[in-house]
Amino acid sequence: MTAPLRLACIDSEAPPLFHLADPMAGRRGYEPAVGELVAAELGRPLEWVFLPWAEMIPAVRRGDADAVLCGQGITEARAALVDFTRPYAVFHESVLVRRGDPVHAAADLHGRRVAAIEGSTNMALAETFEGAITVAFGGDSDDVFADMLQALRTGAVDAVVDDDVVFVPLDDHPDFDLAFTVRTGNRWAIGTAQDRSELRAQLDGALGRITADGRLAKAWAQWLPGLEYPFDGEVKR
Repeated sequence: MTAPLRLACIDSEAPPLFHLADPMAGRRGYEPAVGELVAAELGRPLEWVFLPWAEMIPAVRRGDADAVLCGQGITEARAALVDFTRPYAVFHESVLVRRGDPVHAAADLHGRRVAAIEGSTNMALAETFEGAITVAFGGDSDDVFADMLQALRTGAVDAVVDDDVVFVPLDDHPDFDLAFTVRTGNRWAIGTAQDRSELRAQLDGALGRITADGRLAKAWAQWLPGLEYPFDGEVKR
């Protein structure tokens, strides 16, 4: 029997990236679609390993999962822990505030409390906002994104920085406004343990093939129609 491809991710409601896993329908969203395409290309059944955010990379390094496919923007810190494939997405970063708060640029966040996930590309961006007070949210929560939104809603923080894709469903939300977007071009990829170079090469090749023949573009159009598809030209590593 072919061994399943075991991919680590959190189980939370973060459309259009992913919805909560459904016992009957399984996982739905852009990242689950990517996982399904890659597993099918490799001829392996797909199995999701659900973990808190902070435990995903350690689980991959231990061998408790084959790879992490879950919001992993390529950073130096993460690249020191896992090896990344070519990207399956490129996203920019946005700032969310409470409805009616007059924030339109980074300068408006001076003296404000700005939340982001600890150690993330979003926190790195927040730290460039002069005079902003950064508030790090740990990845040990079962739903760190929901935690940050609740903190923003209650006034515990004044803004949340995250990738533009996660704010898509909040466009008309009565509690929040999208303040501004910074075109950071963060590349998201699949991460494997550094001693599993063969697996990384297999995943990278599968991603290359589904990108070249348009299957990735089709998944993007289904789940992310409002965002610019980043791979019409050559995919940059």
